[in-house]
Amino acid sequence: MSIFKDIIRYTSCILTYTVYIITIYYLCVSFFGIVRKKSSGEVEPKRSFALIIAAHNEEIVIEDIIESLKDLDYPKKLYDIFVIADNCTDKTALKARKKGAFVYERNSVGRRGKGYALEWMFNKIFKMKKKYDDIAIFDADNIVDKNFLKEMNKKFHQGYKVVQGYLDSKNPNDTWITGSYSIAFWSNNRMFQLARSNLGLSAQLGGTGFAVDTDILKKLGWGATCLTEDLEFTCKLILHGYKVGWAHDAVVYDEKPLTLLQSWDQRKRWMQGFTDVSSRYFFKLVKKSIKNCNFLLMDCALYSIQPIIAVLIGFSAISGGVQQIMKAFNLISNFNTVVYSINFNLLTVLMILFSILQFVYTPFVLILEKKLDFKIFIYYIFYPIYAITWFPISLLGIISKNNKEWHHTIHSRSIKIKDLEKAN
Repeated sequence: MSIFKDIIRYTSCILTYTVYIITIYYLCVSFFGIVRKKSSGEVEPKRSFALIIAAHNEEIVIEDIIESLKDLDYPKKLYDIFVIADNCTDKTALKARKKGAFVYERNSVGRRGKGYALEWMFNKIFKMKKKYDDIAIFDADNIVDKNFLKEMNKKFHQGYKVVQGYLDSKNPNDTWITGSYSIAFWSNNRMFQLARSNLGLSAQLGGTGFAVDTDILKKLGWGATCLTEDLEFTCKLILHGYKVGWAHDAVVYDEKPLTLLQSWDQRKRWMQGFTDVSSRYFFKLVKKSIKNCNFLLMDCALYSIQPIIAVLIGFSAISGGVQQIMKAFNLISNFNTVVYSINFNLLTVLMILFSILQFVYTPFVLILEKKLDFKIFIYYIFYPIYAITWFPISLLGIISKNNKEWHHTIHSRSIKIKDLEKAN
């Protein structure tokens, strides 16, 4: 029994300190997102864009994103809209053509998924007579703010070769799951993406709402065909010395899953992809970071192991809980001798203070982002349930990382950009 107690105690200690160090690092970085620098003045729109929408059976939502892109406040001669109708069996291609987009239909049995579809489309863009300075990527369920390309143009003018836009939610009030997703994305935009931008670190690509310099894409090649192609391409960029810029005012609205089951499946796929990418890039990033004394690479390496961090936090919480139960048992069994030996060490106090800070910190960030209202606050009360599910989801993602089967997320709700503009 004594050996068992020692194993639990030492394991808990190691896990707790590891989680504590990583958590404190992320917390300290997040403070740099509190202050938001003013956006630079107007920049003459000169850069041309190929706007690519990856779509698989998206006839319900495809018209909405095309409408929002056609209404962008940017010279129409400087951008074109392309739709990849990827293995579609519905009216996605027909509806996209009627809306004025250039539609390319792709049918492939073996190489399925967004990453493959994008690589296929990039090669076609490269061969076109008309040349584009940059290529922007969107999902079919997105709606794009009218200032998106103006803000992207500013960032490219500043010298960035890859820029990520602000990922907002178009259905935050539908269910507690969409509310939790939205809280997570809003917090990430401010505490992770903006914070890193202010620190001079690299932002991370978010799968949609980003743009890439065409010459850089040709030079490096896409090659990102796993379940999280955005993370894979981010790691590739940073390894080659390119930093992802952050455009806080280039807003893209994304549809969030309605149910816990839909959310579970989507996040499990993300964690499978993360584990796959980190297994191939983590040590490369760490090695080059140490060799070049470049912390930007180390920061990316830490981000790539999110599933492992989530699992460590989960196991740390479980082992800590077991320890507390054992202490409680000892307290009941040996009340007179134990009650006077109870003490809170520095780590315990700091963890309690951190937990309290975390509870009030996120609403503070939501206030900064002008996203907090009564309904979102109610969803925030249930947010810990959403957060806790990351532990089993990450664990399953690690276990099944070799399962690269792509699953389509069904979108069944049409929302117009004008509706979102009225709501905001």
